[in-house]
Amino acid sequence: MSHFDTVEATGPLIIGSGIAGLSTALLLGDCTVVTKTGLGAGSSVWAQGGIAAAVGEGDSPRRHAADTVAVSGGIADVAIAAAITAQAPDRIQWLRDLGARFDTTDGTLELSREAGHSRSRIVHAHGDATGKEVMRTLRNATQARPDIDVVEGFLAVDLAVANGTVVGVFGIRSSGTRTLLLAPATILATGGLGQVFAHTTNPSEATADGLAMAARAGARLADLEFVQFHPTALDVGLDPMPLLTEALRGAGAYLLDDAGERFMLKVHPASELAPRDVVARAIWSHRAAGRRITMDARHVRDIPHRFPTVYGFATSAGIDPATMPMPVSPAAHYHMGGVVTDSLGRTSLQGLWATGEVAGTGLHGANRLASNSLLEGLANAHIVAQDIRTSDPKRPHVRTVEIPRDALHLERRDDADVRSRIRELMSSCVGVIRHQSNMERAREQLGTLATNSITVFNLLTAARLVTTAALARTESRGSHYRTDYPQPDPRQAHRSIVDPDPVYYTAIHPLVPLS
Repeated sequence: MSHFDTVEATGPLIIGSGIAGLSTALLLGDCTVVTKTGLGAGSSVWAQGGIAAAVGEGDSPRRHAADTVAVSGGIADVAIAAAITAQAPDRIQWLRDLGARFDTTDGTLELSREAGHSRSRIVHAHGDATGKEVMRTLRNATQARPDIDVVEGFLAVDLAVANGTVVGVFGIRSSGTRTLLLAPATILATGGLGQVFAHTTNPSEATADGLAMAARAGARLADLEFVQFHPTALDVGLDPMPLLTEALRGAGAYLLDDAGERFMLKVHPASELAPRDVVARAIWSHRAAGRRITMDARHVRDIPHRFPTVYGFATSAGIDPATMPMPVSPAAHYHMGGVVTDSLGRTSLQGLWATGEVAGTGLHGANRLASNSLLEGLANAHIVAQDIRTSDPKRPHVRTVEIPRDALHLERRDDADVRSRIRELMSSCVGVIRHQSNMERAREQLGTLATNSITVFNLLTAARLVTTAALARTESRGSHYRTDYPQPDPRQAHRSIVDPDPVYYTAIHPLVPLS
């Protein structure tokens, strides 16, 4: 008992403070948000492209849903796609009501087009700084709400379970104090796993914490093999790699090989606006053959004002995109898989909900439609908040809780050597293009690694899960491409479900005796 503080939240507990977490908090109220860094940090603030929403003339949520399903490799949940896209106009208006300043002309939203969309329907802010503007809005709104308690610097270690129900989270505060935070409902909004890969656009916080915690608790997972690699990250040696937004290609930028040829014209009828997985594989294959790939935006009008984030990244690297092509490479960007949720955002574990990138809703299938990620976070926040308000969950009266054995020994520190080994293995063996022999090598070597760093342990957990799932899917579909099985298999045209064995003690006493 002397090693742990026990704190009981009066309302639901949200783990994560990106667009999904803060939207849920604002819609729910009377809740606690914990975040391992500062309020609003994570991948959301980095989002450039925008939010997909059928708000333009001649467009409709039905068309938006059809585009979502069309790029999904045939395994998106059609009902979920319809529900999420139907919410999009209202979610945009909700953000505007909160004070979000989207780009407009004479009061009408400016809409751009990105890969896979049949209409211009991408709402953006300050050109290519949509995530930054949305998170500014959500942070300000959260800070103005006295009914939302925010705990910064709280590193979640593992879920706490009592009698099969999630009753909160065990974590370590920035002070080093180990704390059990109890709540009547727990919502995972922890983001993705980009840092599992050496080449990623995701910030250092994206270490698969929620996915790993849910797996150790025995929550059902799905579609773990489907990792989207953004085709065009700026290849100038930075980690994470700066993103060159899809909207650049939507505005007319094109890809060149080192002979100055637009190679995508021969790859896909939509050329540079082909689905992301197609473009990423084409670039990766050319680079593997020793060819240098660049994005040429010299003919795109007014880059400094239309795409200030891209312009800043490029000029900081000594590249003027108005006069020079920019070197690009694919990089891990978004995880389509995650913790399985139903239409209400509930996971397979009682007391646990999930929203945002950590959730496996079925919306994206094997390949995410551009700019559907921020939308999913917004829409699912509304769904989860509504369900929790309606169900009004109460914390069970229990005397002891269960947490994984390893949670007692993990530390709030880094393990740079093991982290680097995991990331290099995953990028080289389980990346854009996969083969059984490489993935088996990764699985074997991952099995030899060990760490007592919380974040690196989560990376290792996620890397093993993704590798195992990728080996099990013996076909190519969407973002999952295998050279040994290059064609889709109609018999595998379904989601892949994983039910991990929970690794809990059955008795933690005298850890936390509860009244």
